[in-house]
Amino acid sequence: MFEITSRLGTRLVAVLIISMTFAAPAMSQTADRPLYLNDDGLPTLAPLLAEVTPAVVNISVESSRSVEMNPLFNDPFFRRFFDMEPPPQQPQRRRQMSAGSGVIIDADEGYVLTNHHVVENGERIIVTLKDRRQFDAELVGSDPGTDIALVKIDAEDLTALDLGDSDRLQVGDYVLAIGNPFGLGQTVTSGIVSALGRSGLNIEGYEDFIQTDASINPGNSGGALVTLDGRLVGINTAIIAPAGGNVGIGFAVPANMAASVVDQLIEFGEVQRGLLGVMVQDFTPDLAEALGIDAGVGAVITQVEPDSAAEAAGLQAGDLIVSVDGRPIAGSADLRSQIGLKRTGRTITIEIMRNGEPQTVEAILRRGPQGGAQIRVQGLERLSGADLRDLEPGDPLYGEISGVVVVGLDPASRAARSGLEAGDIILAVNRRPVASVEELREELAEIDRALALTVQRGSARIFLIMR
Repeated sequence: MFEITSRLGTRLVAVLIISMTFAAPAMSQTADRPLYLNDDGLPTLAPLLAEVTPAVVNISVESSRSVEMNPLFNDPFFRRFFDMEPPPQQPQRRRQMSAGSGVIIDADEGYVLTNHHVVENGERIIVTLKDRRQFDAELVGSDPGTDIALVKIDAEDLTALDLGDSDRLQVGDYVLAIGNPFGLGQTVTSGIVSALGRSGLNIEGYEDFIQTDASINPGNSGGALVTLDGRLVGINTAIIAPAGGNVGIGFAVPANMAASVVDQLIEFGEVQRGLLGVMVQDFTPDLAEALGIDAGVGAVITQVEPDSAAEAAGLQAGDLIVSVDGRPIAGSADLRSQIGLKRTGRTITIEIMRNGEPQTVEAILRRGPQGGAQIRVQGLERLSGADLRDLEPGDPLYGEISGVVVVGLDPASRAARSGLEAGDIILAVNRRPVASVEELREELAEIDRALALTVQRGSARIFLIMR
């Protein structure tokens, strides 16, 4: 079984050697500089690495953990039997060391970017430069949600890496991973961007990872992912490791995400996330057909929370969010990441599709819980038959809403497999409200394509799809 490992400390043991052959005609130049040739006329990255590697540092973290005393030492009979009076004194805390990597992003201020899990619970943080100078670092701030941390050292003659635009990366771009794997010292590996926008890995709270096949191993955490023009485009964070080994599937936090976090860490020492206040689900081709919306991707609002920024902005259940501040939304996870990285009090521009028509609204984000989920995601389910009746007096929400109650389900039915549950209240078919079983039958009789049922489930409102 494959294990997703986000803690690339020295506890894992894995070795993978990846060799790459560069074809000179295909890589004769990069965006800003030509490919270097050595004295023998062969392509080399040595001059580039001479420029960027001084900005990548090793980070050692001293911490301590509690050590429990053996309960037998508290047993008087045990102590007398082994002549251990009085009870032995054991240390209550044990010192431990861990190692990772970091990247200098501001030479004047001494700011070093790394992972939250590298410095988490650290009592002393030591930064070692490539020239072997060592400095005690001060923790400026840390964000568990993105696994980004910022430390500061008081040093001169530092080299910093310029941040690249990670949004411009494409699958197939060449990248270099620089870090401190296994505590061996600075190491460089090469590869390509294997995928973009990776999420759903349950590694961190906000996931929009760059996937690369450049070798990333334990100890690379916090190291640099660099393009061939010498710009920092990611912070190496995690690997997929069957049996603890590297198989060339590594993940890096995009530089643009890290930059937005760093700005708040410098200003506040933490990330003050904005809260929109909606529940969403992915926009799929089935849902597009059911709702008659001609749009590619986005996130569909299934519920607007009362007294939220979304409600104040006029957003409604059923709205399709297609962009935020001009940046397209790829899905519910992408929306969650984009909103979660914007600060409290910021005004954002949201482009939506409502009833097939484009609209633009502005929302002022409110303060959400630190590190918590700002947008909750509902999974998209398929729908088929069920036992139904009209909403009656005594039913929950009677008099507040109109709809059709699901009173029972055959566990083997398509409806059950599609996600419908007993107690659900069907409110609408493809946005057309239904107040009775008869109205529901009439609506279904007129539909020969995929349909979307709007369902009230407890306090949530969701869509279920049937083809």
